Amino acid sequence: MSVIEMRVPTIGESITEVTLSQWLKADGDYVELDEPICEFESDKATLEFPAEAAGKLIIVAQEEEDLEIGALVAKIDTSVAAPSGGAAAPAAPAPASEAPPAAPAPEPAAATPDSYAAGHPSPAAAKLMRENGLTAAQVTGTGKDGRITKEDVQKAIKSPAAPAPTPAATPTPTPQPSIASTSFSRNTERKKMSRMRRTIARRLVSAKNNTAMLTTFNEVDLTNIIALRKKYQEQFVEKYGVKLGFMSLFAKACAKMLIEMPDVNAQLDGDHLIYHDYADISIAISTPTGLVVPPVHNCESLSFAEIELKIKELAGKAREGKLSLDEMSGGTFAITNGGIFGSMMSTPILNEPQSAILGMHTIQQRPMAVDGEIKIRPMMYLALSYDHRVIDGSTSVTFLVKVKQLLEDPTTLLLDL
Repeated sequence: MSVIEMRVPTIGESITEVTLSQWLKADGDYVELDEPICEFESDKATLEFPAEAAGKLIIVAQEEEDLEIGALVAKIDTSVAAPSGGAAAPAAPAPASEAPPAAPAPEPAAATPDSYAAGHPSPAAAKLMRENGLTAAQVTGTGKDGRITKEDVQKAIKSPAAPAPTPAATPTPTPQPSIASTSFSRNTERKKMSRMRRTIARRLVSAKNNTAMLTTFNEVDLTNIIALRKKYQEQFVEKYGVKLGFMSLFAKACAKMLIEMPDVNAQLDGDHLIYHDYADISIAISTPTGLVVPPVHNCESLSFAEIELKIKELAGKAREGKLSLDEMSGGTFAITNGGIFGSMMSTPILNEPQSAILGMHTIQQRPMAVDGEIKIRPMMYLALSYDHRVIDGSTSVTFLVKVKQLLEDPTTLLLDL
């Protein structure tokens, strides 16, 4: 008997522990070389763990278990033959000549044409199914080997045909007890936090406790930017295949000022300050599993279209859980947009080891005094949180004022003035 031990591989320099989020194969299943057998959830991404040899899988670690790098996950017995070979074996022995008709009968029963992934949801799909009360039987998997994808669940949610039969089968039970129980329910549910959520929590507490964080506020009149987008949006989309959003304009304005004011772009490392001659701006993206902040590298050198395309690419990967560790690493400054959720004003928290983060908020039509007259303008509050150990108050205020000026007169931004 030859057994190979499967251990948690080294994933990244900063990752010392992972969570076994789910098994893709069952204990005792035959696995092929490089066939995914389980999924690991690290601090930053979800990764598939492939089999290192072909053979019978012997599961050691359990789902939702936290494992250190190098911990034993499973074993593979390489002496076990593949099921396809085993299906042919019953036909070869002598008893096959005694009862030839009986031999074919067990073969269909023993054969397992369905893949291990058939009817099995991906992590994102499973979460969406739980939120909408769907079971695997109600969703048709179109992913690889019949696996249920997030898109499959979304289609099932949009289709009223699947859920309709279930309530129709039980219309008679008295609704009054269920209404009462729902109204007066005192049930509780204890659920382990995902590794990403635990990591977010730890980093937020660290940023709060280990930095001298302050926030300065200002407001920006977006009249000219909105007019610019309205005038050139169709041409921009036609040429680049992506919309000209607010984020690229804000990122470009911040990048310009980060190069001109390197203190805001610096990071504290012990008793030293690290300065950067580039602006890698982390963009906060909301996903079903938590907030991630992948950076767009060298924003100071990219065009508006290049920034928009990169943000679109990162956002798509983030929501599908496909961001790589490299795509999650780095960043010298961050931008978060609470305005898409309706936030009027907030104090964004630092993304360590960065020293500053800009918070965008919702655009509100407000009366403003313009050249001695009251006019209705699209206004947005801006918030700059910064580490006072690295950035002086005057520097932070000046930075935000200059960003405001660039946004209010985007021509100076386009001409690099």
